[in-house]
Amino acid sequence: MFKNAFAAACAALILAVSATVPARAETGASKPVKSGELEAGGIKYHYQIHGKGEPLLLMHGGLGLIEMFGPVLTMLAAEREVIAIDMQGHGRTELGDRPISLEAMGDDVAAILDQLGYDQVDAMGYSMGGGVVLRLAIQHPEKVRRMALVSAGFAQDGFYPEMLPMQAQVGAGMAEMMKDTPMYQSYAAVAPDPSRFPELLDRMGAFMRKPYNFAEDVKTLEMPVMLVFGDADMYRPEHIVEFYKLLGGGLKDAGWQRENMSQNRLAILPNLTHYDIGVSPRLAETVLPFLNDSQVNAPWTADDLTRK
Repeated sequence: MFKNAFAAACAALILAVSATVPARAETGASKPVKSGELEAGGIKYHYQIHGKGEPLLLMHGGLGLIEMFGPVLTMLAAEREVIAIDMQGHGRTELGDRPISLEAMGDDVAAILDQLGYDQVDAMGYSMGGGVVLRLAIQHPEKVRRMALVSAGFAQDGFYPEMLPMQAQVGAGMAEMMKDTPMYQSYAAVAPDPSRFPELLDRMGAFMRKPYNFAEDVKTLEMPVMLVFGDADMYRPEHIVEFYKLLGGGLKDAGWQRENMSQNRLAILPNLTHYDIGVSPRLAETVLPFLNDSQVNAPWTADDLTRK
């Protein structure tokens, strides 16, 4: 039951992306202006650069690939130079011989940014990609100016309890039953060696079974951070609030002149789940003003009270 439920959930995410493909083809999906492979941590990573403007690192979710963002990537690239990277074992990036680790990929992404010539970037990550971005910011804070974490938690117990047994069941034994899902088909279409899909599932299962809690590290972050979740996300509301509080938000009233307001932001987007928030245009509309540092909210004045 757990295997079937998790596979169905994973497939739902890619199905949501797949449904947008014809429309994106008609309206002009973002095409990379540059792409290639770079080695970091013994892994050959695939990267793409879309659009132009200030640099924005973009990291996709687990068992996905760069293209899973669909129209969101197109919207981001209309305003920013997007550096998108396929995670270890995902998309066009090789699996390699080491375990999958957020900490290791955080270091790898920093090395890739160095090789591409970026001293500092804004960063946005979805789900597992949010974990990579979080570790990048913790381990290499000088590389990240601002960041948006989308449907990403800081600890394993942030998930609803029923999710943990499902995650624990992920492994090579699921490979055959996933062969007919868009998730596997999108992987097989571009992976350097599609025959390693069962190995990828084994390593993803090992990764998800390993407890983690980055609460103390989160408290050290100094750059502005936006947390974005769906109101029907896979993370518990209590965890979302705790994440925001670790960042200094939600601790006190902002004050009449916004004098007590945190630099960090929390967005809960209505009618969205963990599986479809990554392709919702509302995601781009929410994060871009924050990442562009263009949100203007002037404090109230006496004139506001008397204005007719």
